[in-house]
Amino acid sequence: MSSNAHPSELGDFLKARRTELSPAMVGLADAGGRRRVKGLRREEVAMLASISTDYYTRLEQGRRQASAPVLDTIARVLRLSDDERAYMFELSGKDAARPRRRVTQKVQPQLRRLLDDLATTPAVVLGRRTDILAWNPMAAALFTDFSRIPERKRNFVRLVFADPAVRALYPEWEYMAKAGVAQLRMEAARDPKDPRLMDLVGELSVQDQDFRRWWGSHNVAVREMGTKVLRHPVAGDLTLDWSTLTFAPDPDQQLVTFTAEPGTPSHDGLRILASWALGAER
Repeated sequence: MSSNAHPSELGDFLKARRTELSPAMVGLADAGGRRRVKGLRREEVAMLASISTDYYTRLEQGRRQASAPVLDTIARVLRLSDDERAYMFELSGKDAARPRRRVTQKVQPQLRRLLDDLATTPAVVLGRRTDILAWNPMAAALFTDFSRIPERKRNFVRLVFADPAVRALYPEWEYMAKAGVAQLRMEAARDPKDPRLMDLVGELSVQDQDFRRWWGSHNVAVREMGTKVLRHPVAGDLTLDWSTLTFAPDPDQQLVTFTAEPGTPSHDGLRILASWALGAER
């Protein structure tokens, strides 16, 4: 252990910070009832940080030293300010690299115009972590009214797991959900220090045992096209081909369209959906 480390003070600091957070503040479902400790439990911090409870417990007790990446993850879980993060690293005897600030993604104007021109084709613009940056009326009619979802919660994988209406659209839900988890795994490989991705993974790991199990399998996948089978309450059963177009000036933004072969029942279903969506707007 570094001679500059202060493990006892670090443990006290971590404990003090976690007592200031409630489960709701970090996206955890509170089972209700009286909690024996104020704030987050040790096991909840460990879950969100993707480390074992024993590891985190010994860290708080000053009985082990954490690596810089683990400390960085704990800083995000505990919502530490830049000053608090620097202090935590100082107590651990490690140098704290300045955290990289990420600019909030906004849909590119060209993609926004293209979305608006796709009157009969459902389409969305996805950003990092499968965040939903923009959509057209047909996509809202096909999946859900994205405008009613808080901006920070507009994430496709989150909806597949956490939104009952979206989940019910997929007769082959397990297949689609596993594909979403594998895509998030690839996102984590590209940017393992993305705090919003870590928050998303922590939230879904706590709320859904299937997500937790599949995330632990470490399967990865990147797909640019495929087929979705949906059971829509208005348009009926739909078999749609989806395609991804990456926006060259900003590869983190992708336009995803959903189409059906002309002359098929699914093609007719999209026309029914377009009429229904138009009526809903009036």
